[in-house]
Amino acid sequence: MVAKNSTEFDCKSFDETKAAVVEAQNTEVPPIFGFPPVAFDDKTPSVSASDFSIPIIDFAGIHVDAVSREGIVEKIKNAAEKWGIFQLINHGIPLSVLEEIQNGVVRFHELDPEVKRSYFSLDFTKRFIYHNNFELYSSSSGNWRDSFASYMTPDPPTPEELPVACRDAMIGYSKHVMSLSGLLFELLSEALGLSSEMLKSMDCMKDLLMICHYYPPCPQPDLTLGTSKHSDNTFITILLQDQIGGLQVLHQDCWVDVSPIPGALVINIGDFLQLMTNDKFISAEHRVLANRVGPRISVACFFSSSMNPNPTVYGPIKQLLSEENPPKYRDFTIPEYTKGYIEKGLDGTSHLSHFRL
Repeated sequence: MVAKNSTEFDCKSFDETKAAVVEAQNTEVPPIFGFPPVAFDDKTPSVSASDFSIPIIDFAGIHVDAVSREGIVEKIKNAAEKWGIFQLINHGIPLSVLEEIQNGVVRFHELDPEVKRSYFSLDFTKRFIYHNNFELYSSSSGNWRDSFASYMTPDPPTPEELPVACRDAMIGYSKHVMSLSGLLFELLSEALGLSSEMLKSMDCMKDLLMICHYYPPCPQPDLTLGTSKHSDNTFITILLQDQIGGLQVLHQDCWVDVSPIPGALVINIGDFLQLMTNDKFISAEHRVLANRVGPRISVACFFSSSMNPNPTVYGPIKQLLSEENPPKYRDFTIPEYTKGYIEKGLDGTSHLSHFRL
């Protein structure tokens, strides 16, 4: 990929060191991580969660009776249509499992640098990779974070292919997330007025990419971002965040804090579902602020085959279309979409626009 600005040499030099962001500089933000002021959307105000009520959906009664389930489906429908994001409580994943995956992320990222470098790669076809920014060459600035990633389904790595520091935590957490995702896709299907198995039958939950982020303390958080503004190239994303905060979602032209709730998971709609639902559900644009406090830990489970071979053609779901609601998007394959998404980088614009009719 070709760099979009004059920092190409700095990006290449930093990349070749295979260094973690936290190793790059302890007293100030290096130029390749410095965002121009426009990237912070200075004209877009930030507001607290108290000014807007980010939906919180309680799954405690999901298996009680049909009435309880219907009530939860209605809440999911409203959240997917108006926000594209919601927080989920009483989701069934034990707190001990959530804590262990977060601890596993810390253990890996705090390994000896030479051990981590043995896993360094930007090749997402590998079984397990460690990197600082997948978009380092395509975006105007780097993000203040380090990450590791692995596809956990449908062809999971063997235990030996995962680092000991996070191996058991990743395997255990992914099993719970897969179970939860099955229920979520059923409820999302029902929220669209479709059969509960519709989205699952379209292989929306077939591929699970787990990316674990480590946001080091930042000496100059006003100069950079943990993750710049973007929407996800997924069907849905299930995110576990710790209690430090920094995640924001764009809603009605305001940045709204997604305030951490102990034990909660953040669910956001991705680009693929916005396209497939013909804009009925919206893909949430979000970002992560840099912070002087840290490290901040998050675990993002992306339901998408990304760059993996996948010949399936997706488009607006026919059952949702009518003369009054004709298709707004052309058909696509996930590798086609993701190739352009990665080449574009996290530049603050939506890749969905390239697929509009």
